[in-house]
Amino acid sequence: MKPVRALLLLLCLASTLAQATSAKPQRIISLAPHTTELAYAAGLGDKLVAASDYSDYPPAALALERVANHRGIKLERILALKPDLILAWQGGNPPREMAKLTQLGIEIFYSHPTSLDAIADSLDALGQFADDPVVARKAAADFRQTQSRLAAAYGQKSPVRFFYQLGHSPLMSMSGDSWPSQVFSLCGGQNIFADSPVAYPQISREQVLIRQPQALFATFGHGGPDQSVFNLWQPWQEQLPAVKHQHLYQVQADWLNRPTPRALKAAEIICKQLDEVRKQTSK
Repeated sequence: MKPVRALLLLLCLASTLAQATSAKPQRIISLAPHTTELAYAAGLGDKLVAASDYSDYPPAALALERVANHRGIKLERILALKPDLILAWQGGNPPREMAKLTQLGIEIFYSHPTSLDAIADSLDALGQFADDPVVARKAAADFRQTQSRLAAAYGQKSPVRFFYQLGHSPLMSMSGDSWPSQVFSLCGGQNIFADSPVAYPQISREQVLIRQPQALFATFGHGGPDQSVFNLWQPWQEQLPAVKHQHLYQVQADWLNRPTPRALKAAEIICKQLDEVRKQTSK
């Protein structure tokens, strides 16, 4: 009977290991606002037990416990919540604490989409953790379809030189390879600081004047648009085409700055705004 018992034990062990391997995570923690959005879009919302500060979309995310912010993560609280999967921001969460979580055997999914294509790819990748991956696959397919539609409608139109204003003290912008420059490129926008060797360069007003943008863009938060963000350009109204023709635009910050499906909501608006510039300059 001993060989039979040994065989049964091995079969039971193999079955247990197979179940453990194929088991889907049931307790997920998100350590960045964009990974929280991606998780919900991929059908993982009901498995989230905690998230980072500013994880405010969709509204259901507001009810999640907060275990991370710009100062770091609450390691002890995360461990107490016993997650079997953590969604982390590659380069945005503290590496030392993340290494500790890995050493403790917790699976970590790192996310750092730097292009529109990568957003859809992230949704597909997150689908592996869902009980039903169809939700993630559909979200990714819908995203790609909308992206293709916008590219076909606007991608071949005449380029519009634009300046994306990040703050004003100091005045900053973005390079052509940095998020969210790709959103503007989808619409035929031509970043006047695309050639910057620095991802988010600190710039001067004189540099903007020299490059003659046809449109200025900034973002707004929950308080709504505020045209005063463009006041610093009023003294150069006659020298800057964007100011002279009042091509001063604002986009919802979370839509534009987070690499999530809502980036295409920003793109829809930006594409129409750049078309306004084209119509004005063609007169």
